[in-house]
Amino acid sequence: MNRFGKWVALCVSIGGLAAGGDALAFGNAASGGSEGAKAPATSGPIKVEKAKGADAYNVSETYEKAGNLDKKTVSVHGKVVKVSKGIMGKNWVHLQDGSGDSGKGTNNLVVTTQDDPKVGDVVTAKGTLYKDKDFGAGYLYKVIVEEATVKQ
Repeated sequence: MNRFGKWVALCVSIGGLAAGGDALAFGNAASGGSEGAKAPATSGPIKVEKAKGADAYNVSETYEKAGNLDKKTVSVHGKVVKVSKGIMGKNWVHLQDGSGDSGKGTNNLVVTTQDDPKVGDVVTAKGTLYKDKDFGAGYLYKVIVEEATVKQ
């Protein structure tokens, strides 16, 4: 596919996201980019223990230490609160562990993966953390973990 074709495919994917289609959706036109990618409010408090190991962080620590963790491998243990499948060839998984501030958005970590966890699963995601990742069209993530393996 040439560059124009890739650009059109990206725009179609983002348009599908904006339209709220089930296979594509994690945003909507009114919300503007990654703001629409926020996970829904949980029904109760979440409390998940931190992953084990030298590369282990809780969700809020990934935001606090993003400058030092940029392009480094991290492991995060959390509860799956949202999954958006097949967007740009990846599954987009939202993890929460009870840490962070929902008002500041530091309680929710987005992870991209080929794995297929279910909402409610408690998992460990291990992948490369990126700070200020910009996918274009308003989809900017302060912190995202990409190419992760997600295991129960």
